Parts: sequence; structure tokens; C-alpha cells
Amino acid sequence: MEVVIAFDRSPRRDDRTRVNERIRVREVRVIDDTGQQLGIMAPQAALAIARTKGLDLVEIAATAVPPVCRIMDFGRYQYAEQKRARQAKKHQKTIEVKEIKFRPKVDEHDYQFKKKHIERFLADGDKVKATIFFRGREMAHPEIGRRILERLIEELGEVAIAESMPRQEGNQMHTILSQRAGAKRTAPKREAPERAPEPTPEQESQ
Repeated sequence: MEVVIAFDRSPRRDDRTRVNERIRVREVRVIDDTGQQLGIMAPQAALAIARTKGLDLVEIAATAVPPVCRIMDFGRYQYAEQKRARQAKKHQKTIEVKEIKFRPKVDEHDYQFKKKHIERFLADGDKVKATIFFRGREMAHPEIGRRILERLIEELGEVAIAESMPRQEGNQMHTILSQRAGAKRTAPKREAPERAPEPTPEQESQ
């Protein structure tokens, strides 16, 4: 079972956006809530303008010289930023590495079956680790496994590229396949099971 360790990625207090009295610099460049440049002034003066409008003074470019602050509704700004982050995360695709295992003596039906699985994983945007497992005397003939992987790379050439040529590590030989740029992201259709023929009237009467 894979164990995923999640780290706390929340910003440290010093890295968070500075607002109102937390802006402790000598002067700032101020933009008002309509986008108009108000010029350079002391943070206290900019905060007084923000207060008269019932808004906040928010530092939006801390590394600028002087830092740039904007007069805005900070609560609404935070909500918009969180919504934007959620939307960006929703459109992200997590690429997984799927492993498909072969034996050196794989028969043709099993080979084709597993190749279709690889095509489906690639169409979903994942990578595939195609692995040959050797046992006992099979270790003396690694060329058999290499031929299987090289055939796989060649036959999937239109939709996949090999990130590494087949290489052996212990009793395994593997290659990593990823989707070729420009390849269609449509997974191969699953074959529909054959339907039994409709019975004839004579058969139904029996």
C-alpha cells in the first residue's frame, strides 16, 4: 500500500500578505480601489484614506521599491484568490505511473490484451512502466524480454515515446512510456461482448 505523506504548505506568518497596520515600511506606492495611482506616501497616510472608504490597505508587491499597496476589500480579495486557486487545482491533471507486467514467455493474446491497457492509460494522460519479470533460467536470456519491450515501443510509436530504452535491474527489465505530444487523448474503445443469435420461431416452440 502506498503511503502519501502530506506536508503543511500553508504560508508562514511572515510570508502572508501584509494588511493595514502590519505594513511597516517608511513609504509605499498606493493604488486606490478604482485603479488610480495616488503616488508615494507613508503607510499611515494611505491607511487613513482606506479607512475613509471603509476598505483595507493591502500590500500587493512587497519586493517593489517602494512596496506597492492597494486600497481594497481584503476579505473579498481573499475569497477571489481562494476561488482562483480552487479552479486552477480542478483543471490540474495528476500524472500517475501505471505498471504493466509481462513474462518472457507471454503469449500473443496476453500481449495484445496488456498493450490495449497501456494504450488506455496513455490516453488518460498517465505514464506506463512496462516491466519484464525473469525467473530462474529465464535470467540467462534477457534478449527475449528486450525484444518484447522493443516490439512494444515500436507498435505504440504513434501514441507513445519511450523515456528510456529497456534496461535491466536485477530480475526485471523495464521501460517508461509516456504519451506522444499531439497524440489524441481518446482511449481505445472496449470491445463489446458478442451477442447470442436470436432464436428462430422453431427453436422457441421447442
